[in-house]
Amino acid sequence: MAIQYFKRYRMEYDLRRLGAPAVAVSEHYRFLPWRDRMVEPHAEVLCLSFRFEIDANVFVCLGHDEGCLRLMAELSRRPDFAPEATWLLKYAPPGKRAQPCGAIQGIHDEDGVGSIQNVAVTPEHRGLGLASALLCQALLGYQSVGCRRVALEVTAENKAAIRLYERFGFTRHCISYKAVEMECV
Repeated sequence: MAIQYFKRYRMEYDLRRLGAPAVAVSEHYRFLPWRDRMVEPHAEVLCLSFRFEIDANVFVCLGHDEGCLRLMAELSRRPDFAPEATWLLKYAPPGKRAQPCGAIQGIHDEDGVGSIQNVAVTPEHRGLGLASALLCQALLGYQSVGCRRVALEVTAENKAAIRLYERFGFTRHCISYKAVEMECV
């Protein structure tokens, strides 16, 4: 076993400075607010979104179905879980069964700081502004419960995510390194 270090940025957004920007999506997409029965669809989106991405190396649970299901079950039971900032996005074209294609989860503390846990869009739905729309929904949810700031962490190699967060107005606040045991072949 070898240890690999992944550089991560903590980024923050000041909700008092500016309201969440409005983001429109195609009429075939529907936002669903959190319900307890949504653990499995959220987990499905996480796995489909992250299993072949860098974050599945950083957080091994994101690389397989069981890990994503366990993560979502644990997250949704936390006392600081923020259902207002947790959304599922479904693609529902006419005449076809709706399928989950995006998700965002959040927590918040009593000091008015929200923390985005995951922003996930399945590969076939990327590039359509859906991650921006999910962020907007979460920020509005955080505003509704009186949060003043929202934070998230992102792996430095995930350039597309960093660009998205910076376009939204998130700023980098600190750098950390996550140590992960990697199997040597």
